[in-house]
Amino acid sequence: MNKIITFLLFFLLLSNGYSQNKKTIYSFEIDDNIAKPARKKTEMALQEAKDKKADLIILRLNTFGGELDAADQIRTLLMKSTIPVYVFIDVNAASAGALISIACDSIYMSPGASIGAASVVNQEGEIMPDKYQSYMRSLMRSTAEKKGRDPVLAQAMVDPDIYVEGIIDSGKVLTFTTSEAIKYGFCEAQVNSKEDILKAAGIQNYEIIEQELSLVDKMIMFLINPFISGILIMLIIGGIYFELQTPGIGFPLVVAIIAALLFFAPHYLGGLAAHWEILIFIVGLILLIVEIFVIPGFGVFGIVGISLMVLALILAMIFNIKFNFSLTSTSDIIQTSVIVVTSLVFGFVLSIWLGKKLILTETRYGTIALKTELNKSDGYMAQGEGLFHLVGKKGIATTILRPSGKVEIEGTNYDAVAVYGIIERGVEVQVLRFENSQIVVRAI
Repeated sequence: MNKIITFLLFFLLLSNGYSQNKKTIYSFEIDDNIAKPARKKTEMALQEAKDKKADLIILRLNTFGGELDAADQIRTLLMKSTIPVYVFIDVNAASAGALISIACDSIYMSPGASIGAASVVNQEGEIMPDKYQSYMRSLMRSTAEKKGRDPVLAQAMVDPDIYVEGIIDSGKVLTFTTSEAIKYGFCEAQVNSKEDILKAAGIQNYEIIEQELSLVDKMIMFLINPFISGILIMLIIGGIYFELQTPGIGFPLVVAIIAALLFFAPHYLGGLAAHWEILIFIVGLILLIVEIFVIPGFGVFGIVGISLMVLALILAMIFNIKFNFSLTSTSDIIQTSVIVVTSLVFGFVLSIWLGKKLILTETRYGTIALKTELNKSDGYMAQGEGLFHLVGKKGIATTILRPSGKVEIEGTNYDAVAVYGIIERGVEVQVLRFENSQIVVRAI
């Protein structure tokens, strides 16, 4: 009996020790272009891994690159992480993906994967000017030095002028295959899965926690996509334009308000837009409305209002601390400005075109604008012109005037108002004067 109890106690102690040595592995992935959603996803992953007291973070990466400023921000997040980060390059880590990979503590690659080709290019794939390449070279070099990798080879992934005998010829940027990356110290091992990474790292007792995004998180990352932001800006401008074309508060204004909320809310929650940037947009909108409805013409208020709105939209889409843009590349500022201005112009032009089409285009229900002509030859005449000649003439009330109604004078009906009291139908009247597009009459 004592032997059984001793065995059970030993087993419990062994199980408890086994449980205590269990490693918590946090895993997330970037399987798209490097942009603001990827930065947000990385930030959330690192925070959640910290909250769950993870021992290791594994990033599965497959990307052809993307925005330089987003890649730089992800690089900074990874290098500041107090939890070791291993990257699993599953097929591609090109351009901005190479920078992110080098910022990790360990690099693992699948068979047939590649890393490199980190030159900065525009959306058409053309090489950007040297000032952009210089910035990227410095990032690659400093990151490689920090992580104990060859800075010359890292710089060669950006600079085609670097020649390394037996590795890269001058005139080409460096790209490593999996075996080459292992050979030159840019990859720890070739693996097929995260489990292979843990096996190669000597970790046997572990649990993997996968990143699970909530519906709100998915919506935020969807809405901060530059393309979606551009569409929302167009809806804001279109809604304001159509609202100014119609009296009262209607559907266009509702569309503009919803679009503004969908634009600023995710950028605010994503840490891009601040209170003062939203306030700038509101002040600009107020100035524009004052210019349109209060001040005749178009002058300082309108120009300042539009400028503030454009500035607020740009600032909300780029990472800045007040007016400190040290963590944002010049290329991203230019690109964001182009997106905002293009969306504003296109939205305004499209609104004018749609306005004309909706108002003038004939449909099965007719047109929105009334195009019927009231010709004088058909018996119609403007009440605001030529009625002074009726003063002193007599006629008959064709309706009750209380005090407004209609009278017939020389065979033509006119709107009229009694000077005092009520005039019954059929009573003879006389025109006293003409004012406010109506004739004033009295009963005879």
